Amino acid sequence: MDQASGLQQMLAAMTSRSAAEPPSAHQASSLLAAAPVARRHCRTIAVAGGKGGVGKSTVAVNLGVALAVAGRDVVLLDADMGLANVDVMLGLTPSRHIGHLLDGECTLDELMLSAPRGLRVVPAGSGARRLAQLSSGEHAAIIRAFDELAQPPEYLLVDTAAGLSDNVTMFAAAAAEVIVVVCDEPASLTDAYGLTKVLSRDFGVRRIRMVANMVRNEGDARALHQKLARVSDRFLDVVIEFGGWVPHDERLRQAIRRQGAVVDLWPSSHSALAFKRLATAADKWVEPDRAGLDRIAFFAGRTTPVGGMPR
Repeated sequence: MDQASGLQQMLAAMTSRSAAEPPSAHQASSLLAAAPVARRHCRTIAVAGGKGGVGKSTVAVNLGVALAVAGRDVVLLDADMGLANVDVMLGLTPSRHIGHLLDGECTLDELMLSAPRGLRVVPAGSGARRLAQLSSGEHAAIIRAFDELAQPPEYLLVDTAAGLSDNVTMFAAAAAEVIVVVCDEPASLTDAYGLTKVLSRDFGVRRIRMVANMVRNEGDARALHQKLARVSDRFLDVVIEFGGWVPHDERLRQAIRRQGAVVDLWPSSHSALAFKRLATAADKWVEPDRAGLDRIAFFAGRTTPVGGMPR
């Protein structure tokens, strides 16, 4: 059975079983993946932001290229299902998107696009209403599709959408690491806190790394981190660590207009060096222990309830 056919059958099974079985039976019957053989460990990082316009996709794209430049095998999943833009940012022209994967018309390997420096991109669809209204089961099927890769990449980066919908929280919670991108705006901090609260309360995420974008210097970046961490430490059971910062940089703006990564086009620019530092730091992050977490996850080899942790 190829991956496309298997994905179709998995979707059908998830839909029929969820209607016919109690939750406990559904969980037991959804253990679908066979034990992998000699599979490489993949580090999974979701890049989120809560608020739109904070540069989340810019961070995801340039972190991915920076890791690829460092010799890592990297796949970037565009998980903004309704308003995808990673392909546009990299000047790619996909002929298929996630919807074709869900419909069994292609495999995940066939869907991937080659991007600069060896980065590979899994494109979502832009302006596709159906993709903007995927069910929790379809989100889970996309996450589980990565289990079918014969050889996982060293890194899977997940560029999530803005907001707090299931399209955001499920993909973010499915990664071992979550980067929350903020900028120096009150709404950015408020929305980042809201996203952190949902991931912590409903999905059991216990650590988030904050990256400050479009700031003047490291001092301003750390001040933003302190504002967010101070409130989170008081009200939430989650640790927000300082992940790094990216400065205002005209070269970065020019790279966006030229539909390229600044790390590729101007590798010595201030922003490119910041993304390289972030990639170096990410390569040394110690992943949290995910044993016992009751949520679906990339490369977990099993399906767990798709609604997150019990409230």
